[in-house]
Amino acid sequence: MSKKKDSRLKSAGVSGYNKPKRTPNHPTKSHVVVAKEGDKVKTIRFGEQGAKTNLNPAQRKAFRDRHRKNIAKGKMSAAWWANKVKWKGS
Repeated sequence: MSKKKDSRLKSAGVSGYNKPKRTPNHPTKSHVVVAKEGDKVKTIRFGEQGAKTNLNPAQRKAFRDRHRKNIAKGKMSAAWWANKVKWKGS
């Protein structure tokens, strides 16, 4: 018995759960991900379109300090994905 693919994956245009993808044509957000944690599934758009991120360690630290509480919420928050994808460091 095969499971039907989640329609949220297709509408977001991602290949699977927890796999972020750039969205260059979105007016405000730069990435999208369909986050899954246990039974919870949520489509999350994150990151400012055109923002200069990841330029130096002080900038990354400032982002983490500013969003620490939201990053701590885990995979179901936009801040966690932004920290992982846009602010990961080189």
